[in-house]
Formats: sequence, C-alpha cells, structure tokens
Amino acid sequence: MPCVRLALTCAIALLLGACATGRTLPPLAPDTAPAAKMLHFVSDRGIEMAPGGALRFSTRRDPAMSYGVAAPGAGEGTTGLRGVRVLVRFPGTPLPFDVRGGQPVTEPAAARAYDASAAAVRAELAGGLAARGTRDILLYVHGFNSRFHDTIATLARIRAASGKDALPVAFSWPAGNQGLFAYFKDRESGAFSVFHLKKTLRLLASVPGLRRIHVVAHSRGSQVVTTALREMVIAERAAGRDPRRSLGIENLILAAPDLDFSVVRQRLIAEQFGPAFGRITVYVNPGDSALGLAQFLLTGVRFGRISFDQLRPEEREIFTEVRNVDFINVSGVVGRRSHLYFSANPDVLRDMAAVIDSGAAPGDPARSLEPDEGNFWRLIQRRDTPLIRKGPDR
Repeated sequence: MPCVRLALTCAIALLLGACATGRTLPPLAPDTAPAAKMLHFVSDRGIEMAPGGALRFSTRRDPAMSYGVAAPGAGEGTTGLRGVRVLVRFPGTPLPFDVRGGQPVTEPAAARAYDASAAAVRAELAGGLAARGTRDILLYVHGFNSRFHDTIATLARIRAASGKDALPVAFSWPAGNQGLFAYFKDRESGAFSVFHLKKTLRLLASVPGLRRIHVVAHSRGSQVVTTALREMVIAERAAGRDPRRSLGIENLILAAPDLDFSVVRQRLIAEQFGPAFGRITVYVNPGDSALGLAQFLLTGVRFGRISFDQLRPEEREIFTEVRNVDFINVSGVVGRRSHLYFSANPDVLRDMAAVIDSGAAPGDPARSLEPDEGNFWRLIQRRDTPLIRKGPDR
C-alpha cells in the first residue's frame, strides 16, 4: 500500500497541474499598455531579478507581499504576457511588535510603512476601477502547481469570458514546488499564504469606489480562500459587523474544490459560512479523476466530486434551505478526466460569466442548466461558438 500511495502522489502531480518551472517575464515599461487593459496581481512568491530587468516568480515563500500589473499579449484570453511590473513591496510580516499591558502593539514605524504600502495599492486599484468604468473587482486564486504566468493568463481568460468589465486581480501564492512530494509542499505553501490573502481581501474591500468583489478559486486554492474567509467571517461577527456588508463579496465561486467534504461540513456549514456572501457557486464533477486520486491519498470525499445522493438526509435538507448555495455538475460537458475545466471549457466559462455579470440564478434563461435534485443542477452543452480561444491552464 505505501508503494501505491507513492505512485498516486506522482499521478496527482501530473493530473492536477503540469511542470511548474518558473518562466522569466520581461519588465513592463510605464505606459506600455492602456490602464484599462492591465491585469493586477498580489503575490507572496519570492521574486528573482534576471539580467535585463526580467522577473521570475519562484516557489519561495516571501514574508513580504508584492503588488503589480501585467500586460496581456495580443488580446485578453491568450497565454502570452507582454511584461510585468512590480509597483509596491509591502514590509515583511509579521511586523515587529512589543507587548504592553499584556497586549501586542505593532511598532509605529512598521505600522506606518505597512499602511503606506496599502494606501499606494488602494490608490492604484481605485485608478484601475476608474479606467475601466467599473465598481467591481474579480479576484482569482489558483490551485496546486500553478506558475505565475499561467495564473495571470487564466485570469485573463476568465475576465474575457465576462461581459462585466470588472477589474481583474490575481492572488498568486507560492505553488509549483517540484519533486515527488510537490503536492504536499504546495499544501503547506497555501497555509502560509492565508494571512496574506486575508490582508489582500481587506485591502480590496477598502478600495474607494468599490461596490462588489467576485472571488473565483480553483482546486487547492479553494482551501486557501475558504480558510481565509472563514477566519474573516468569524472576526467580523465577533466585532458586531455583518460580513455580508463589510467584506463586500457578492460571488464566491469554487471550481473543482480540493477540499475534504467532512471538513467543509464541520468548519463551513456548521458555522453558517454561506450567509456571509451574496451567492456561492460550486462546480463539481463526480468523475474528476485528479480529485479521485487526491481522495484516495488523503481520505475523505473531495468537495469537488460530491453529488446529491452522497449527502445525508440532514445535509440535503440544509442545502435545500440555504438559497444562496448552488452546485453545478459539469460532468456532461467536460468528461470524467477533466480537472482544469473551469477556465478552458466554453460552457463552464459561459455559466460562470452569467453568475458574475448578472447574478443569474440557476433557473435563469441566461444559464444553460437543468435541475437535478435539491440545490444541484446539471450544465448542458451548447452548440454555438466558444467564447474564447482555449489555452494552457493551471
């Protein structure tokens, strides 16, 4: 059995993502691309400087977040990037502090430096909203074994599928570790990045002119996102605030989530996680072979593989009563082996875009869905022209 599990570890690395060697990206000169076309990012990956000013985003965990912009290639939705520019470097965390009267107090100089970085990012994002003429932000959080440039390209494809001109922002955590135990190394890197993602989400919520945030998380990125949001929801409620208003998250979209369903049941459902958001949409494929291997290796049903008949009677009743959580079974349009469907399959992209653009409920004609049972729906394949050109995806 140990040999079988070892072999499956390698198989997961192949199925959940491809080779993740970082690519050197050209520097982006000022005014290279219109502000309205820029893709924004926050990352806690280590950044290495190559000759000529080129940048490489590594798998090293950086205690200091970086914020910057990237210019897509010939049209959004393609895999190429014209260049990347880092605009703001935050102080490393944890910030130095003293304990006074039994309470931790951040050193004033460190707090001022951090606040100055946050203010600079806030101003840049506010400018980005104004340039696009929008009040919405689309935040994408990638999964296991994703390289920085693939993450940005995926963000561009999701953004291109949507008619709403939301400001596109990627949170890039240090995934893409190499070797036999890459999957487990990436899991640890995701845990490292939870604090930085919380800081990023709070920063986004404070951007002047913002109305709503739409969060899309794929695979293991769902663990990073839901852990961060769970802690934030608890903190907001403890402070007497309504997280539905204070966090500003209209849509939380989990695509092929690599989460243990029993953990979801205990830590999210039991703590009434759902009401903190406008709508939660979970894309599932009960035949997802990559999540099937992860399920065998780690034990526990993967959230991205559940179906209505796997739920206990009390769980079915809960999901039926919670009106803002929907499960979309995509197996009819992507097949059993697909795990990367969320950003490459035009039918899935089209449905996701309808959620982001108008908040369309599953029964809305804008979405090609048929009812299954409870809060579960099935995605129906359309025959018209794909939204965007397919490209590599992580």
